[in-house]
Amino acid sequence: MRVITGTARGRKLETPKGLDTRPTSEMVKEAVMSMVQFEIEGVNFLDLYAGCGQMGIEALSRGAHRCVFVDNSQEACALIRRNLEHTGFLSASLVVNSDAEAWLRTARGPFDIAFIDPPYGKGVAPSFLERISSLIRENGKVFIECDSRESLPEHAGCLRLKKEYQYGKTKIARYEVEGS
Repeated sequence: MRVITGTARGRKLETPKGLDTRPTSEMVKEAVMSMVQFEIEGVNFLDLYAGCGQMGIEALSRGAHRCVFVDNSQEACALIRRNLEHTGFLSASLVVNSDAEAWLRTARGPFDIAFIDPPYGKGVAPSFLERISSLIRENGKVFIECDSRESLPEHAGCLRLKKEYQYGKTKIARYEVEGS
């Protein structure tokens, strides 16, 4: 897995061993980043269920100002820190070792763009959307990766579903703050 473009272009990222973490595919990462390519400069980015941190690192490489990475695995957080050191983005980042639900109860925003990749098949995506909606700025966007068969709400807090994209068994849903 590599950083696709930007200041860290081509840098290889470590990925987790085993099946506990399912990294976002290169195709999905490129698709999401293409959707925000003209909006990423200077933003605050959230990578929730960060895994190896590739989505947030890609955002930083493309000009995001800051990224918060949240994962409940200590091993994943250590991996994210190594990847941030390797790409030179450690100082623009905060790595939080916490359960996503617990973190959302006390989190402070605002974020311009959030990427959420919860475990597939658990049905937790709708509740995360509701909780994260208060952390997103006006004109902000939330992307959620889930199983293509999972049903997502049209509205969650101030967020409105704009479009769903399917990539094999993966679905990406793009939400935007209502009125933006």
